[in-house]
Amino acid sequence: MIDFEYEAPTTLSDALAVLADQNGSAKPLAGGTDLIDQMRTGRHSPSLVVDIKKIDELNVLELGGDGLRLGAAVACSDIYGHIELSQQYAALTDSCRIIGGIQIQSRASVGGNLCNSGPAADSTPSLIVLEGVCVISGPNGTREVAAESFCTGPGANVLERGELLVEIKFPPRPANSGSHYRRFIPRNEMDIAVVGVAASVELDESQQSFVRARIALGAGGPTPLFATAASDSLAGQPINDDTIAAAAVAAQEIATPISDMRGPAEYRTHLTGVLTQRVIAAAVARARGDAICHKIGH
Repeated sequence: MIDFEYEAPTTLSDALAVLADQNGSAKPLAGGTDLIDQMRTGRHSPSLVVDIKKIDELNVLELGGDGLRLGAAVACSDIYGHIELSQQYAALTDSCRIIGGIQIQSRASVGGNLCNSGPAADSTPSLIVLEGVCVISGPNGTREVAAESFCTGPGANVLERGELLVEIKFPPRPANSGSHYRRFIPRNEMDIAVVGVAASVELDESQQSFVRARIALGAGGPTPLFATAASDSLAGQPINDDTIAAAAVAAQEIATPISDMRGPAEYRTHLTGVLTQRVIAAAVARARGDAICHKIGH
C-alpha cells in the first residue's frame, strides 16, 4: 500500500475545496470497497484520500411524493433495510443485496459502485431503469446527468477534475409498475456478473398490456447499456411470451460482450436473452402484486 494523507470533511463545500486544492491527485472515499483494493494493486495512487461519509448531503435517504433522493455515500444495507423503498424501487434493492457480502454491504454505496464505473456493476442497470439522475457538484457549480449517460468506458465516467457525485434522484413510481434486477454468476455469491439485466415496467389498468418499459444490461459492453430499442418494443404491447421474447432479442442485438475467464462472448449474448425474459416477467409479476420465485444473487 502506498503512503497517503487522509481527510474527512464534514461539509460539501470543504470536500470540494480539498479536492480542488489537490489538482486531481485526491480520491474521494465512500465505502472504499473498490478504492482500497485498487490502491493496493497500484491502479490508483492518490496523494490524499477524502472520506465523504460524514457529509450530510451525501447521506440523504428521503422517499416522498417527489420520489427518492439517495445520497452517494448511503450504504447498501441502509437501502435494502428501508421497507417502503424496497417495495417501490425493488430493482435497486435487488442490486444492493448482492454487492459483495453482508460486511461489504454495510460499507459499500451505490454512489461508489456507480463512480467505479465497472461494466458489470450490479447497481448501475437498476439506476438506469428506475430513471436515476446523478447530481454532481464541483468547482463550476452543480449539474445533473442521467444514469445511462454517466459511465463513458471501463472505469471511466463524466466526472471532471474536482467534481463529486452528491446524490441520485429518482422520480416517483407510477401505479401498476414493478422492477427487478438479476445476474448470472459462476458461483453462488460474491462474484462479478457474467451478465446482469434490470427491467422496469408500467402496466395499463387492466394489467394485461405494457404502457412503457426500461431495460438495461450489465457486462454487455464497455459500459452498462440502456437497451432503448428493447424497451420501446414493449410499449403498448400485450403481455405475452412472444412480446417478451422479441424484447429479449432486441436486447441481445445491442450487447457486445467480451470473452474472458467467466465465459465467451457468445455465451454472454445467449444469457442476455435468457435473463431479459426472466427479468421482464418478474417485473410484471411485481407490478401485479405477485410474489416472484427468485433466490437472491441468482
